[in-house]
Amino acid sequence: MAEQPVDERVAPVRVPPAPAFEHYYVVRRPRVVVKRDLLPAFSVLSVVALVGLPAGWLWAWLAPPQNVVVQDDASLVPVTGESYHRLDGLMLFVLIGLVAGLLIGIAVWMLRERRGPVVMLGAVLGSVLAGFLAQRTGLGTAGGGYALGAAPGVGDVIALAPVLETWWGLLAWPLGAALAYGCLAAWNGMDDLGRRLG
Repeated sequence: MAEQPVDERVAPVRVPPAPAFEHYYVVRRPRVVVKRDLLPAFSVLSVVALVGLPAGWLWAWLAPPQNVVVQDDASLVPVTGESYHRLDGLMLFVLIGLVAGLLIGIAVWMLRERRGPVVMLGAVLGSVLAGFLAQRTGLGTAGGGYALGAAPGVGDVIALAPVLETWWGLLAWPLGAALAYGCLAAWNGMDDLGRRLG
């Protein structure tokens, strides 16, 4: 065979040697820790539930009473515009619950070593219990504060204690806690939420 002439203008192609060792770093996704977080979640639930007591006292102090007039047949007729205070009391309870829930969600998020769904569930369940305790405490405190000393006469104007006629106001507290915690977890963007437990 005849040899091919070599073109000296073309540089020879050099192939780099294959690496002797290749390392693939596998990132393990963090798993939800349940056993370690059960006791802290129960502690969060208990502490959050106790916050309902001062919230109920605050509502009883701020909620407006309803002024009514005693009629001949012993019925109570609200003074003009006073019937709106029933809604005022409910909205005040919802606002107190929503603000308390937002603050509790942020405070529980600050427990960096225990971040996760177990502690969040403890905070939400504690918020439900706190809302219930706030409602019971607030109604009892308000009822004691507006108790009648003697039987009213016809035409007397008396102040009735503020009331909560529906239980829907209880949902504001856990909704605020879940919203705050969920937004902070979504904003965090780390797979382990920054727990750094090792």
